[in-house]
Amino acid sequence: MSGRIVIFGATGGIGSATARLLHDRGRDLHLVARDESRLVPFAHELGADATGGDVTDPELFTRVAESLDGPCEGLVYAVGTINLGSLQRLGAEDFRHDFVVNAEGAALAVKALLPALKKSQGTPSIVLFSSVAVGQGFAFHASIGMAKGAVEGLTRSLAAELAPKVRVNAIAPSLTRTPLAEGILANEKMVEAITKQHALKRLGTADDAAALAAFLLAEEAGWITGQILGVDGGRSTLRTSG
Repeated sequence: MSGRIVIFGATGGIGSATARLLHDRGRDLHLVARDESRLVPFAHELGADATGGDVTDPELFTRVAESLDGPCEGLVYAVGTINLGSLQRLGAEDFRHDFVVNAEGAALAVKALLPALKKSQGTPSIVLFSSVAVGQGFAFHASIGMAKGAVEGLTRSLAAELAPKVRVNAIAPSLTRTPLAEGILANEKMVEAITKQHALKRLGTADDAAALAAFLLAEEAGWITGQILGVDGGRSTLRTSG
């Protein structure tokens, strides 16, 4: 399969795990991340092209699109925030920032790369990221739950609009051991309590989410679109007695 897969958030936990897995499978990558001091050596390691920039800057998406010299076979938007707090603590800037990073950025990334995606001779795939918190409803998740809820709406809307040429799906993880979650993972008692809420009695890893992302990008997932798929140890659907 020719054409590149573009990964936004490529130096994050899930983004980097996805990039490594796709590289091991021989896919051609273009990596995008905010921290160029980490992005450049990582891209060099994988033999990938790279663009540095912040997703809160709309010009980033234009620069990424202009850097592609051929078709785009896939887009992974693995960018997110974990901004937890009571409604009383959250302010307008919290809501705006979470929405821009999680939902608006995803929409602008798709819009910018759509011409390259449509150049693909196959059926290119877009993978976005939601959260188990959207379907479950957790206290102190008002801002991130609202933003990720928008991602789920975006996923279904784009899947309908871009069919049958482009597939669009989203992954909804539960708490995953990544640098983004360090603030939560530092509290051992909280980690133990949250772990027990999962039927499989462990937290997720970046590799868990990366495996599903790689599958959704592959031809084997060619009849899957418009779906929100949980990688959550059963947290969204199961209640066990143990």
